Amino acid sequence: MQRILSAHLPTRTGTTVRIAGWVHRRRLLKSVAFLIVRDTTGLTQVVVTDPAVRAAVTALPEETVVEVVGTVTANGTAPAGVELTHPTVRPLGPPAVPPPFDLYRPALTATLPTQLDHAPVALRHPTRAAALRIAAAAVAGFRATLDTRDFVEVHTPKVVATSTESGANVFALDWFGRPAYLAQSPQFYKQLMVGVFERVYEVGPVFRAEPHDTVRHLAQYTSLDVELGFVDDHRDVMAVLRDTLAGMLAEVARRAGGAVATLGLTLPGVPVEIPAVHFTEALRIAGAPPDEPDLAPAHERTLGEWARATHGSDFLFVTGYPMAKRPFYTHPDPARPAYSNGFDLLFRGLELVTGGQRLHRHADYLAALAARGEPVEPYAGYVDAFRHGMPPHGGFAIGLERFVARLVGAANVREVTAFPRDLHRLTP
Repeated sequence: MQRILSAHLPTRTGTTVRIAGWVHRRRLLKSVAFLIVRDTTGLTQVVVTDPAVRAAVTALPEETVVEVVGTVTANGTAPAGVELTHPTVRPLGPPAVPPPFDLYRPALTATLPTQLDHAPVALRHPTRAAALRIAAAAVAGFRATLDTRDFVEVHTPKVVATSTESGANVFALDWFGRPAYLAQSPQFYKQLMVGVFERVYEVGPVFRAEPHDTVRHLAQYTSLDVELGFVDDHRDVMAVLRDTLAGMLAEVARRAGGAVATLGLTLPGVPVEIPAVHFTEALRIAGAPPDEPDLAPAHERTLGEWARATHGSDFLFVTGYPMAKRPFYTHPDPARPAYSNGFDLLFRGLELVTGGQRLHRHADYLAALAARGEPVEPYAGYVDAFRHGMPPHGGFAIGLERFVARLVGAANVREVTAFPRDLHRLTP
C-alpha cells in the first residue's frame, strides 16, 4: 500500500490508506485515544478505540516513528478536516527518547541556546521548519528570476589564496603546506565570470572571521551573489535587484504558503521603484553628523521607519556611500569621486544587500590599489584579467539568513539557520 502524506488525505475520504511519520502527540482519554502523527506536510489525527491498539499507542513516546493503516473519515474539527479511524499502528523503530522540550506545543519554550544544542530535533518544530521552507522557496525564486533573464549559475572556489576584501578577518588554513583562506565572498570570481557569460549568479557559503557576537552576524552564512555586465552604472544593478527580490517573495508565496500561514506572516510588497536616497541625505534623515563615514544600526532603523512612513515601503536604497568605506574594486561616482556608485538596500531598517558598479579598466585597478597602499601581487590573478577586456559591470549580494530573519520577524538570525556557525558554536 502506497504511503499517503497528510496533506493528501482529504482527497481519499472513505478509503483505507497507509501513513507514516513521527508521533507528534498522544491524548489518552477514558474511552478513546488520539494519536497525532506528523509528516513533512502536516499533521494527521488518528482515532484509537481498540484496547490493544490503545495499549500499543500508550507505549510510544513522542517522536517515535510509526506507520498507521486506517480509514480516512471526514471530521471538520480534525487537521485538514479528516482523520483516520479503525487504525493499526506499527512502530518503524525503537521508542524514541523524547527531546528536552515539547514539539507539540504551538511555540518552542526552550531558550535559543537549548534549541541550537538540540538542533536536529528542534528543527522538527513547525515554526522552525517553516522558516527553513521559506528560505528554500526564496532561493528557488532567486534562481528562477535570474534564469529567465539569461543569467548563468556558477560555482566558485571556497578556498582561496588571498582575502577578498583586503581585510584580516579571514579563516586561515593549511593547503598542502601553503597558506590559504576560506573565501569571504565569491566577489573576484563572479566578476571574472562576467567576462565569460556576461550575467552570472551563485548560491553558496561564505566565511567571515569577524568577532561579532550579535543577533545579525554569523561566521558562515549563505550568500546569494549576482554580477552583470554591460551596465551604465549602479542603477542598472539596483533594477535587477528589485526584480530579484520581487521574484523571491512571489516564490515564497507560491511554494511556502503553508509556512507563511504557520508563522502568521504578511509578505511585503516590493515597489515598482524602490525609493532611494543618497548617503548624504540618509545622514540628514537619520539625524547623524554630516561627516559620519557609515550608517550605524540605529541610523538604519530610523531610515526604515522613514521609508515606511514616507513611501509606504519596507525597502530603501541608500546610494553613494563614501569611497573610503567601500572595497577597492568599487567604481567612484564620476561627478563626486569621494562617493561611490555603490549602494546598500535596507529591509525594514536593516542592511540586507550591498552592491554597486565595479571598476572594469586594468589601469583603474592599479591606481585603486596604489591609493590604498595595497600591493598588486596578491591580486595578480584577478587584476590581470582586466587587461584582456572587461565590460562595465556591477553586482550585489543578499545574505539569505538575514533576509529570512527579517521576513519572518525573528529576533536572532540563528532562529532561521539550521546549524549556525558563530563565534562560539561549531556543533552540532
